[in-house]
Amino acid sequence: MAPAPALFNRQNVARHLRSRPQDGPDFVTGMVLDDLAQRLATISRAFENALILAPQTAHLPSELRSADARVSFRHAPTLVAKSGETLIDPENLALDRRDYDLIVSLFDLAIIDDVPGFLRAVHRHLLADGLFMAAFIGGSSFNELRRAWLTADSAHLNGAAARVAPFIGTRDAGALLQGAGFALPVADIETHLVRYASPMYLMVEIKTLGASNPLTGGSGLVTPTHLQAAASAYSETASDPDGRVRTTLELVWISGWAPHESQQKPLKPGSAKVSLKDVLKPSADG
Repeated sequence: MAPAPALFNRQNVARHLRSRPQDGPDFVTGMVLDDLAQRLATISRAFENALILAPQTAHLPSELRSADARVSFRHAPTLVAKSGETLIDPENLALDRRDYDLIVSLFDLAIIDDVPGFLRAVHRHLLADGLFMAAFIGGSSFNELRRAWLTADSAHLNGAAARVAPFIGTRDAGALLQGAGFALPVADIETHLVRYASPMYLMVEIKTLGASNPLTGGSGLVTPTHLQAAASAYSETASDPDGRVRTTLELVWISGWAPHESQQKPLKPGSAKVSLKDVLKPSADG
């Protein structure tokens, strides 16, 4: 059977990432890195072998803290490498070791075709009781921009073009973790309402994230008239009195542990020592 055609044009995404400013992380990446630091700081564990996977590693932290100790990270770029770095292929993940006790993936899940395969491969590279954490852009992100482009495309193309990638839903993410063999899976979502000076500033931000036209066989070149039509449609539906425009941003976090005998497990059906009927039975004084 022939392999399924690739959904994401990773070369196109890499080209956008190479052109991003190098003086610091973009706004969205900065939010995710702050969130990672806060989440890790609540975990009572000392991690000795920790890795961060990300499309680009330029602004990733080398060190953070868990609740118990400092955590030193190795970096593994999956799309754009710095001098001396080796690119990692998340579609065929083969890391340098299989005894990591912490692997973090930032934004990779939004541009991987075989997400279940990626998660299974991450699982193989973790020690028992090792932790996997991932953050990616969620399903309702940039809905305002999608609607604006739909309006512009209807006028200029007589139909809709694929311009923003499909995103993984929160419920799907938890199920994918379970399917890959992770224990204690958790998925949660943070929704932000972000404001930009204009629709153009938003589109530039999306491009720096590599989320602009990431699909294979994408929409191609856009004329200035077409672009202006999308910007106008956006301003008409999602602008504030001060002229700034709103956009919805969902950041999904998922985590799971490589199974270990010390982890909590649900009780087997019928193993309870006390009947719920006895607990709820009225007392003699009642």
